[in-house]
Amino acid sequence: MKISIVIPVYNEFQNIHQVLERVAAAPLPFGCTKEIIVVDDGSVDGTTEVLDQYQPHAQIVVHHSILNLGKGSAIRIGLQKATGDIILVQDGDLEYNPEEYPSILQPIVDGQAQIVYGSRFRTGRPQGMKLANWIANKVLTYTSNVLFGAGITDEATAYKAFRADVVRSVRLHCRRFEFCPEVTAKLLRAGYRIQEVAISYNARGLTEGKKIRWQDGVQALWTLCKYRLLPRQTFMTAEPAELSQGAILKV
Repeated sequence: MKISIVIPVYNEFQNIHQVLERVAAAPLPFGCTKEIIVVDDGSVDGTTEVLDQYQPHAQIVVHHSILNLGKGSAIRIGLQKATGDIILVQDGDLEYNPEEYPSILQPIVDGQAQIVYGSRFRTGRPQGMKLANWIANKVLTYTSNVLFGAGITDEATAYKAFRADVVRSVRLHCRRFEFCPEVTAKLLRAGYRIQEVAISYNARGLTEGKKIRWQDGVQALWTLCKYRLLPRQTFMTAEPAELSQGAILKV
């Protein structure tokens, strides 16, 4: 199977070279190949010039957006360009460890899951995560579980993997950080189930380049509520693919 790794990037000059080297060298489940799709979201700090060094590259495809459109927009561009059977989202920093790809991807490769989230909280609160961020994550996860019966521990994780036809079965409109709640809400409304695996996490702060703000948390909460209320037919591109065994269709 072919794995498309989508990396949205904005002003990651200090990290992007190491991220790409680690992603390119990261292991995959047996028999899988990878393509790396980097979407440069209008960077102005030298990230663009670093990415140009990777063109052409056998594994890496780079898209440059002239304007800073937002992380959600960058991910949607990456989803359009992805040609793999499975799509995995990788942040353009070093908070997440590419060495853990096999544990995230294996359930989908084996046909045991269609969506897998890497959870930072299955073993407790990650070291270094600020209390405010921990609380915000708990609120969003609780809301997802109450509104959609998600049964997950980490709604806002950046490590999300999907069977390509599954994530393309819903229309996405996200522009900024609301990708996570939007894709979670819409796929759960479509009847898919999310499987989780435990992952490690290296938290970073605003001074180290973290870009999410409290306003984005409010937007995420509103996004979850909005897509609980809207009719499912308004955001489906097609009927859901064959559901995993035991999935419950939510209406």
